[in-house]
Amino acid sequence: MARSEPKSLESLLPRVLGRLAGESRRGHALAPVWEAVVGSHIARHAMPRALEEGTLVVAVRSAEWARTLEAEAAKLCAQLNEKLGAGTVRALAFRLELR
Repeated sequence: MARSEPKSLESLLPRVLGRLAGESRRGHALAPVWEAVVGSHIARHAMPRALEEGTLVVAVRSAEWARTLEAEAAKLCAQLNEKLGAGTVRALAFRLELR
């Protein structure tokens, strides 16, 4: 049986975080993956809070951020799934959370 090349921790970590977030329903674990996808500027205004049955709940600082990110939801789901594994995030839900 041929062995595959060893995978780097950097390539495995997002999938492990995705699995942990799904099992615990705590989206906080996905913060590094979320920031890698959306960038640090957006991550300061929108952060994952929960992963519930494939829906990533994201806390946003304003309704404007929610509208902006909602328009990009399909693209963001695809980019998140590239890192986390197919089908991990099937939808995004945005919740207003003022800090």
